[in-house]
Amino acid sequence: MLRISLVSLIFVLHAAQAAHTNLATERTPWTIGQSVNTSSSIFVGHAAPNATEVSEYLGILYAHAATGNLRFAPPVAYSSSDAFNATSFGHACPVFQRTPGSSGSSSKSTSVNLTAAGLYTSEVNGEIGVKTSEDCLSLNIWTKPQAGSSPKAVMLWVYGGGFTSGNSNKPLYNGQFLANREDVVVVSFNYRVNIFGFPGTPAGSQCQNVGLQDQRMAVEWVRDNIARFGGDPKRIILWGQSADAMSIGYYAYSYTSDPIVAGFIQESGTTSAIPVLNASGSATIWYNVTTHVGCGNASSDPSAVLSCMRNVNYTNILNALDGQNFYPTIDGRLVFNSSAYTSLSRAGKYIQVPLLIGNNDNEAAIFRVEFVEAGSQELDSLSPEPSYTDRRFACPAAVRANASVYHKVPTWRYRWFGLFPNTNLTAYPDSGAYHGSEIPIIFNTTPGPSQNTSANTKREEALIAYMQGIWAAFAKDPVNGLTRLGLPRFDPTEDTLLRLGWDNDVGPHISAAQVYDAPCGDQFLVTGSADGADGTDDEGSTTAASASGTGSTSNTSTSAAVKVRGSGFWWCLCMFAATIIVCIS
Repeated sequence: MLRISLVSLIFVLHAAQAAHTNLATERTPWTIGQSVNTSSSIFVGHAAPNATEVSEYLGILYAHAATGNLRFAPPVAYSSSDAFNATSFGHACPVFQRTPGSSGSSSKSTSVNLTAAGLYTSEVNGEIGVKTSEDCLSLNIWTKPQAGSSPKAVMLWVYGGGFTSGNSNKPLYNGQFLANREDVVVVSFNYRVNIFGFPGTPAGSQCQNVGLQDQRMAVEWVRDNIARFGGDPKRIILWGQSADAMSIGYYAYSYTSDPIVAGFIQESGTTSAIPVLNASGSATIWYNVTTHVGCGNASSDPSAVLSCMRNVNYTNILNALDGQNFYPTIDGRLVFNSSAYTSLSRAGKYIQVPLLIGNNDNEAAIFRVEFVEAGSQELDSLSPEPSYTDRRFACPAAVRANASVYHKVPTWRYRWFGLFPNTNLTAYPDSGAYHGSEIPIIFNTTPGPSQNTSANTKREEALIAYMQGIWAAFAKDPVNGLTRLGLPRFDPTEDTLLRLGWDNDVGPHISAAQVYDAPCGDQFLVTGSADGADGTDDEGSTTAASASGTGSTSNTSTSAAVKVRGSGFWWCLCMFAATIIVCIS
């Protein structure tokens, strides 16, 4: 009996090894740019222009045009029986644009010593020449299913812009290089901003924060369709910078019952990075605009005002803003007040999935570009740059990271220092690692000779590869990927802060967080050794929330989802162990 069982065991082991090998080497048949049938429609892509093994799909509609009764309303999922060529970016959502050339006047650029990279950044951030439309709710996908692992981790990028500007077709956000090098699927999308995404109308709660509702619909679209592009819907990482690291923070507290995502990457932004408005404040600026375009004021019927505003040409609405900007409104559903976020954080009532969070060393230096048109007088009136970095970015990142560690969620925290000739904004003094300077490094989209800047240096190329590897490793395995790279999980009581790009070197320069957190004071800082800092709780099980469970629960289901590749192999090993037990008994 024992001899027969051993033969059976050998067979099971052989089958297990074969299953594991097949899972590791099996490839999905794929033609570059092939047509893909999605919940929206059929889309045909093409080879990415600078990474021809990558299939690029651009301008995929995930929601209908936000016109007529859909303006200032929640998005409606797009569906059509037609086939589309997804070979060019969709229109940006309506934004106020600077006049071409206005950011480059010689006197004003000289006053802040802008380099060629600084002038280029000013033009890109100014939305100059961007084509806009209210038929803008589209997304873009870069994928390489015919090579590498299958299915692939998904990096879902959300652009910043202070909730008042931004679009997914900026050259800085092109995902072809990251998808090509790191064997991940990269997705970006448009969502509504400013008054169109965050109208202050009191006509109904569903009309508030529709830009955040756009973001949620894009996440749902990716969940439902990304497998058809070679992606893994169980490994979607929501990844954003600035205001949209902030909106990722909102997301974490809003969708605890159905998170969808398996991890968060927040670059220079948390729920407290930009002040939000209460309903009264939002209504005030809403009525300023409605009065300007002849749709009534605060004394008018709110529904009638809303109906009128839905019939005004969107360019007239933009012109009526007159310097006013619209931001998320506290509604108790998608956006909470600061005290509520503190209470929810302490209670662990948020999506507890692994977190990579950080900020840049000199965030405020970006305003040397943002204020180039205002001249040096307004620039000089800004608060000291280190203080601004601490108040808006470093301290909030500390609070968010510490809360995550407190609840035993795998967390990594970084501070970015990299600076190169083609990313430096100002000639003297140099800009340092300003707000957003990590983006072209991670995407490998730094400006070059065609933008009148120098090409990447060898050290820059090495650091690009290193940074892409970190971000992709987190996406592929949010629980253990960075640990395997030798990057320690964050613990505010230990030397675990990752100083990335320190002296432009590859590799982390590990520091104590208190080197930078001293100005923050006691903001929910964890004291003592963080339980589970090694990834285990008291019972020794990995602690990470399920991507499909509630946000207030720490359990092992997410780690199971993201760690176990080739389940057939492990199933066979379990059968092997069970057979041994039977034989012994």
